[in-house]
Amino acid sequence: MTPLVITVVVAVLVVIFLVLTYNRLVGLRNRVKNAWSQIDVQLKRRYDLIPNLVETAKGYMKHEQQTLEKVVQARAMAMNAQGVAAKADAENHLTQTLKSLFALAENYPDLKANQNMLQVQEELTSTENRIAFARQHYNDSTMTYNNAIQMFPSNIIAGMFNFAALEFFAAPEAERENVKVQF
Repeated sequence: MTPLVITVVVAVLVVIFLVLTYNRLVGLRNRVKNAWSQIDVQLKRRYDLIPNLVETAKGYMKHEQQTLEKVVQARAMAMNAQGVAAKADAENHLTQTLKSLFALAENYPDLKANQNMLQVQEELTSTENRIAFARQHYNDSTMTYNNAIQMFPSNIIAGMFNFAALEFFAAPEAERENVKVQF
């Protein structure tokens, strides 16, 4: 083999490596975007259920107007949040306000027994599970992508084409603490 043939073969192999690595990184980045879209779909479902919950509770919880308003405000904040960190904070705040609404609902036996309330609560519980799975998928996809852009040799191509690390959807500090159980 002549040096020219060897040089051409090596150049072709380098180009093939560059193309394959670049395409893999694009595919991984798109997988993360898709995973984020799946979170958005589930959050939209959650946002659509909350007005039904508030309307159902309004008739029974006339003296708890402030709690209902907090739920509506938290929903609006969550819907308008931009970026992974802001969205995570807003969603966690919304979850806390919903928990306080459900806790207050325990004081209203008629509301607890209301079919609409039970159905909306069941739908919200189902949606919360879907959101948790979607977040897990997003974080798994993000980890795979971040690993690919940080590991050698694909980190070289990632650096050349400005592939940047992405944020994880993280739980707030308060939710990481140990749960205190008291009887």
